[in-house]
Amino acid sequence: MAANQMPDDDRFPTPEAYANDRDIQGGVDVTFAQVIPFTPEAPQPLLREIPLGAAFPVQALGPLRGAVEAVQGMTLAPVAIPAASALAVASLAVQGFLDVDTLGGRRPVSLYFLTIARSGERKSSCDAPLMAALRAFEKDQAQAQREDTASWQNSYALWKGERDRILSEARNGKGEKRAAAEADLRALGREPVAPPSTDRTVTEPTYEGLIRKYSEGMPTLGIFSDEGGQFLGGFAMSTDNRQKTLAALNDLWQGNPIRRTRAGEGSFTLFGRRLAIHLMVQPGVASAFMADPMTSDTGFPAGLTPDIPAADYALDPRAIKIAAAAARLNDLRENWLNPADLVKRVPEVVPGYPDRLLPVSPEAEAVMKKRTLTNLYNAKPAWLQHAHTALDEAVAEAYGWGDDWRAGKLTDDEILSRLFHLNQTRAKAQSKPQAPMVQKKGDK
Repeated sequence: MAANQMPDDDRFPTPEAYANDRDIQGGVDVTFAQVIPFTPEAPQPLLREIPLGAAFPVQALGPLRGAVEAVQGMTLAPVAIPAASALAVASLAVQGFLDVDTLGGRRPVSLYFLTIARSGERKSSCDAPLMAALRAFEKDQAQAQREDTASWQNSYALWKGERDRILSEARNGKGEKRAAAEADLRALGREPVAPPSTDRTVTEPTYEGLIRKYSEGMPTLGIFSDEGGQFLGGFAMSTDNRQKTLAALNDLWQGNPIRRTRAGEGSFTLFGRRLAIHLMVQPGVASAFMADPMTSDTGFPAGLTPDIPAADYALDPRAIKIAAAAARLNDLRENWLNPADLVKRVPEVVPGYPDRLLPVSPEAEAVMKKRTLTNLYNAKPAWLQHAHTALDEAVAEAYGWGDDWRAGKLTDDEILSRLFHLNQTRAKAQSKPQAPMVQKKGDK
């Protein structure tokens, strides 16, 4: 092969690439490749940029749109907040009456919402008017239940007295009297059933508490709270219970029946139970909750509908600092409530559930009975006060009030006054009309 010929291979440049780069060496025409200059790349970001969320599709709210826009106009809050409240209430109202057919089969119409908004963005102000009818209904039903309960107590007392009399006569007699007693018991009938619970919503239930509500009351419930930190930071979401609770909530969202097998309460199955959720929390609380690997591993956040894009809070240093302080406080409390030298972890029989915490000895059990949050906060040890101080300082820093907080200037009245003025400023900024765009002469 001649020196100026190139092999038939895509790995080598074409002859055109060698134009004007020729030399004569010993009477032989030699071709050289051109030198391609190195162009360095610009630095690449370590974290991908999270795009802003799209505007909330109010046009898809149907008959709820009017109420949502009215509340938004009254509060001047982001429209997603009243929209979430309206959809959550609607879900609670209809989830007991119908399901929806999806490509994955029949599913509940239940909705899980997580409204993430900072203090001053009028979460409670948006939620209250949209929850008003439900609260009024619960109040009326509670009054009716009190009257029904009084009637049931009388019926139960009569039933029990008659049953005791029949059994007493049966114990003192033989033969015909016992046969007559059996006939009398059948005629007496079953024990009168107590009136069902009228609660449609709960704020910070445990999973066992939900099951009890389902078994004694309405088959449709809602976990609704404009202070969602009570639930996310409560017993049901503690380190030892979080995985069990989240798995159970996932099951309810899928519409699966509740199956329970316990030594004390026996075995039973509850079908057709439905649950709607709407929790309103601040970004720091949501960030700590959703960043927990146990939370993400269960897939639970996928069942939630956040109201703001992650870019608004996930990388905010202020929110991260608050979340870290809150997590530190939670860890310290958990270590005090369940210290390693007093409890042992026993694997749960059912796969996927967290270990059970059992006292290591009778003496440890006696100590553990006194280890409650109430007793802890009554004692207020120094480490607890320091942890709360760190959390308070992080929140104050987020508002830009860190120096005043450290100087002791932030009394309760001062904080309320500042929050009021901050809300007024934000409301004016949101309601101020934007100047129209003017095209300059010569612009295309």
